[in-house]
Amino acid sequence: MQTLTSVLALVTAFGAVAIVGARLLAPVWPLAARWGARVTSWRQPLTLVVAAGATLGSLYFSEVADYIPCRLCWFQRIAMYPIALIALVALLRRDQGARWYMVPLAVIGGAISIYHYLIEWNPSLEGGSCGLFGPACADIWFRELGFVTLAFMALAGFTFIVVANTVSFASVRPPEELP
Repeated sequence: MQTLTSVLALVTAFGAVAIVGARLLAPVWPLAARWGARVTSWRQPLTLVVAAGATLGSLYFSEVADYIPCRLCWFQRIAMYPIALIALVALLRRDQGARWYMVPLAVIGGAISIYHYLIEWNPSLEGGSCGLFGPACADIWFRELGFVTLAFMALAGFTFIVVANTVSFASVRPPEELP
């Protein structure tokens, strides 16, 4: 399960990078503009899949694999779980404006994930407050492929949600056709 979720997190991170890359290339490459517009037209179901997957994954690791969440893991969950619920309601209601409720949560969750990931690599940044009522935030349950941890997975999910819900291809003008 660790390997599967790690690969899914990498696919999610790659998706965010691909959307940003397509947006940067869109003014000069029509295929990038078309692909980006197509992907962002699917922003609601993609956001739901990523947020629900992150929610279910975190529940699996804590309830089935018995990985006790640290304090920062709880804060990341507090940001991700509502995104899954908001994304579901937005999809059912076809509410395009709901993304502006999800993005601030994803930005906050992403900032916490970055801090948590930094602590995993440099435990001296923790300060000792995490281990008071549970595991230390520097404790690492697993590190797949040498760098994918639970904090990295959360960061990949939050990053994708922010990118998919903020990057727009609506203003991209296709390049002029060459004679």
